[in-house]
Amino acid sequence: MKNVVSFLKELSAHNNRDWFEANKLRYREAQAEFNAFAERLIEGIQRFDPSTAGLTLRDCTYRIYRDVRFSPNKQPYKTHFGLYVCPGGKKSGNGGYYFHIEPCAEDGKPNYVLTSGIYMPEPRVLKSVRDEIFDNGEALLASIEKAHAEAGWELDRSNSLKRTPAGYPPGTEWDDYLKLKDFHISKTLDDAYVLAPDLAER
Repeated sequence: MKNVVSFLKELSAHNNRDWFEANKLRYREAQAEFNAFAERLIEGIQRFDPSTAGLTLRDCTYRIYRDVRFSPNKQPYKTHFGLYVCPGGKKSGNGGYYFHIEPCAEDGKPNYVLTSGIYMPEPRVLKSVRDEIFDNGEALLASIEKAHAEAGWELDRSNSLKRTPAGYPPGTEWDDYLKLKDFHISKTLDDAYVLAPDLAER
């Protein structure tokens, strides 16, 4: 990931079309390195999660070009590479596994993260997840606790309602989980982890 990290750091400092065009070859090299890693990771996930069988690189990776039409941020390029492996591919809306590499986030610090779960589910899916929590919360909690104890994963609680959603009684033992609007556990990685030659295997 050395070329990926190096390129993204410089892109973060020079996020404009002139610089990008002048460094197009470096982008292609960084992209090729990330894609080689991504293919190994997709294959690894497919070995333990058969619901992701048949996915290709195109199904799981993203373009570096930003859609700036409706955004106050007019920088033309993303300053990260991401990989999302889930049944049906990245546009399906299904839960899955996400890897994010961003050497210079908004606060200037690295943002390397692994995530597993579902992000911004549509209302029908959100209700289904909440129903499952209400009916079988013990299984969810056991999975979260196991992931935390064995590998340091944390439940992301940053996107949560202030009140219990309509249709569920307030004050139950699952109240804090029912208030969540995203459902995923995350693990933050450091430079040593990301730059290790066996990153995909780890």
